[in-house]
Amino acid sequence: METNLRRCFRLYIVLTLFTGLALAAPSVDVVANEAPESCECLWQGSFTDVAPTSDLVVVGEVAAVRGNAVDMSIEEISRGPDWLTDIRVWTKTGDYCRPPPDGFTPGSRWMLALEKISDLPEGGFDPSTPNQSFGRVGDYALSACGGYFLEVYGNTATGNLLPDMPRWAYDPKMNPVVIDLITSYLDGSLSIESLQKASREDPAARELLLDTKSFLRGQDPYLGD
Repeated sequence: METNLRRCFRLYIVLTLFTGLALAAPSVDVVANEAPESCECLWQGSFTDVAPTSDLVVVGEVAAVRGNAVDMSIEEISRGPDWLTDIRVWTKTGDYCRPPPDGFTPGSRWMLALEKISDLPEGGFDPSTPNQSFGRVGDYALSACGGYFLEVYGNTATGNLLPDMPRWAYDPKMNPVVIDLITSYLDGSLSIESLQKASREDPAARELLLDTKSFLRGQDPYLGD
């Protein structure tokens, strides 16, 4: 009896550790340095390469996932129509070169560079399987052929952000970068060098430094030598 209890306890510990490791895995299950399976495409570049020419760049939260359709509530628009509040984003199905939908879990937040669907390929939309298709005209498609998606935590984002990051690496080692800095790069008010420097800094330390500088500004008369 005691032996069986010990075995059950060991099995419980193993399952607990395995579950913890699974939860810690990257959200988008795409192997680094390898093109998505069942499709052929060339690497188009990092987020800073592809976002400036994308139809829509947004920060949003996943509201629901239906098949390969991901519904998102928009928090911020960096490029594109500023009146949008909700969008439907079409991810991978069949041999389309897109990231898999199961990585975009409800409640997760992302910064996406998207292409508007203006034309459908033959057989691209089947009314009998509306949630498994290329997409609908007027919706948006998310490519996996570059750093088109960054995961958002608080006011920061991580992912294949910069040109010097490895191809096909969607979750490279980097410090999170404040989203406002990425938006500043996209609108031309921040250089790529400054953005690269930010990716090597701790954003919390940077924010503390900026707050300290702001506090000290104009305090010279009250500070000793």
